[in-house]
Amino acid sequence: MSQLLVLNLVLCLLLFSIPKTTSSSSLFLSSPSRSLLRSIEDNNKNDNVVADLHPHDYAVDINVTNFDVVLRDTPATFAVVEFFAHWCPACRNYKPHYERVARLFNGPDAVHPGIILMTRVDCALKINSKLCDKFSVDHYPMLFWAPPSKFVSGGWKPKQEKNEIRVIDDARTADRLLNWINKQMGSSFGLDDEKFENEHLSSNVSDPGQIARAVYDVEEATSKTFDIILEHKMIKSETRGSLIKFLQLLVAHHPSKRCRMGSAEVLVNFDELCPLDMDSTSKQENNDGKGALGNIQICGKEVPRGYWMFCRGSKNDTRGFSCGLWVLLHSLSVRIEDGESQFAFQAICEFVHNFFICEECRQHFYEMCSSVSSPFNKTRDFALWLWSAHNKVNERLIKEEASLRTGDPKFPKMIWPPKQLCSSCRQSQSQSGIQWDQDEVFKFLTDYYGKKLVSIYKDKNNHESDKSGVALDDLAVSTNAFVVPLGAALAIAVASCAFGALACYWRSQQKSRKYFHQLHSYKEI
Repeated sequence: MSQLLVLNLVLCLLLFSIPKTTSSSSLFLSSPSRSLLRSIEDNNKNDNVVADLHPHDYAVDINVTNFDVVLRDTPATFAVVEFFAHWCPACRNYKPHYERVARLFNGPDAVHPGIILMTRVDCALKINSKLCDKFSVDHYPMLFWAPPSKFVSGGWKPKQEKNEIRVIDDARTADRLLNWINKQMGSSFGLDDEKFENEHLSSNVSDPGQIARAVYDVEEATSKTFDIILEHKMIKSETRGSLIKFLQLLVAHHPSKRCRMGSAEVLVNFDELCPLDMDSTSKQENNDGKGALGNIQICGKEVPRGYWMFCRGSKNDTRGFSCGLWVLLHSLSVRIEDGESQFAFQAICEFVHNFFICEECRQHFYEMCSSVSSPFNKTRDFALWLWSAHNKVNERLIKEEASLRTGDPKFPKMIWPPKQLCSSCRQSQSQSGIQWDQDEVFKFLTDYYGKKLVSIYKDKNNHESDKSGVALDDLAVSTNAFVVPLGAALAIAVASCAFGALACYWRSQQKSRKYFHQLHSYKEI
């Protein structure tokens, strides 16, 4: 066995140094599970030059335990999976090339984030043997391309028909790999691209489907909001009630299940995480002053990602957080029920007034909240008020950004929605302003910030579920089925009913508690 391993290593070294004229078919090594190390033709010396011999690891290392989870949860449109062996010199020499491409797409400092997820699987680890066999890996490195969802619980066979997973057959260098990707996407990415240069930003004006990508930005904005609150020690005895009301709103109506679950965890343990004397110095010494609450990732361990999708601006200081926060507020406004409209209005106004760090923005929003003279009784009324308030903000910023030239040239502020997204929303337009058909506006808001915003979750749920059979989101019901003995089936049914009843009771308790303004203990929920 040891002699075979030595032979493998020697052949690997020989293969990687074969001249360009040597036939790869002349050297071939068989193994019980797969053929290893088919030679890859060398290019000229200039193609093999990599500027950074020790690049940062941008590609995501995954294995059988998190393969489906990582590829299922990524916001990227496409994924590349490299199967390699850590002992293979050819693979080690290829890594700098792969990382040069991964730099463009992976991580918080990605040049073109959220488009392609670059990953790696080490087939030399025993834990990954079955995973590599599922993809018929017969040489190293071997690269595959597909939408991320196609990799989940998927595989690849050489002669399999109608498989959306493709082998990348021309990726010997970083240049060739990126050229192959550009051909598939009709793009023009370059290895020397820098952030906010050679951007491929889709207009949110002409394509209403783009809002679906904003669900990731809503998660990012939610996570950043709570980070700001903790970093600036804004939870005090006089602001705790406002935070509780906003958390209740998130638990019931946040468009992301991950954020709903994280908000519920904070809410249930609020008295412990945020005691009344939290604003004292002694209570904020741990975790950089964030206290126990700083240990909770309110939208899951994958968030924050460090970049924006729908809300990405063409400059570093435009859009981003403020855009994500507005999308969250609009989404909440159309997801509530009629009886919750006044509570949602109060929760959002108090939250912005107590926790929004931009002083001018906070004051302007508070003035708009204070101008409301009668309570809201319908979802429609509150959603239209928030829409109108947002347009007032945009109208003011349009003038300021025009005079100071601080706006985003690719995403200028505008009165929303534009004709391209809702032609029926505008009855007429004159010098005195726009005459809106508010019924049509409300239909647009409900569809845009309601159904379309969460459509990615629905699309994923149509063909994905994790190994436990749990749906990606509770927006749709999983149809996976398996055979169990009758006794076990009855036990599962009873347990499911009990859990469902408990969940419904908990949710109803949350809604009923929304109308209490005093601080309550949520440990008994």
